[in-house]
Amino acid sequence: MSQPKYLHALDLPVKDKSELDPDIQEAFNFLEQEHGLLPNVLKSYTFDQNKLRPFMQMYNDLMLADSPLSMLEREMIGVVVSATNRCLYCLVAHGAAVRQLSGDPLLGELLVMNYRTAELPVRQRAMLDFAIKVTEASHQISEADREGLRQHGFSDRAIWDISAVAAFFNMTNRMASAIDMMPNEEYHYRARTQEPS
Repeated sequence: MSQPKYLHALDLPVKDKSELDPDIQEAFNFLEQEHGLLPNVLKSYTFDQNKLRPFMQMYNDLMLADSPLSMLEREMIGVVVSATNRCLYCLVAHGAAVRQLSGDPLLGELLVMNYRTAELPVRQRAMLDFAIKVTEASHQISEADREGLRQHGFSDRAIWDISAVAAFFNMTNRMASAIDMMPNEEYHYRARTQEPS
């Protein structure tokens, strides 16, 4: 599989794993064993481990730690925010995650293109609508918006997590687009094999 000509458009060094601190080497080894690749976003941060660590910690806390939101729901938020921001890197990487976690390649594609066309439970549609409002008009969010989520069964802790995941992806989308970060090619091919029923 061919690799992109570069990870991003900035002239910053990409350190070899052997040059990194032991804790980061261990994390990278785990990712390579668990997922068969090391995400380019993490390679891109190797020029400064003091920036890499908090990025990894925040991602792990938001996307992998305990939450009232399922891992799939958090990935869905990431994809629809990234679609709104037209972020190639995150659409490719997290679109693959939605396909894997849902077992539904069509859902992954619909969320990438236009989540409003997907047949979603009303609760999840409300969650995604709120994430889009965080992305496009966060200054207009009012108590009525939060109460709307509560009416769909979201706790205040869940509302926090919806907001935090949406805000995180808004940051990463803008960073990835600003430096022309390229996704791992492998993501394009993952979890696309399911026959229509």
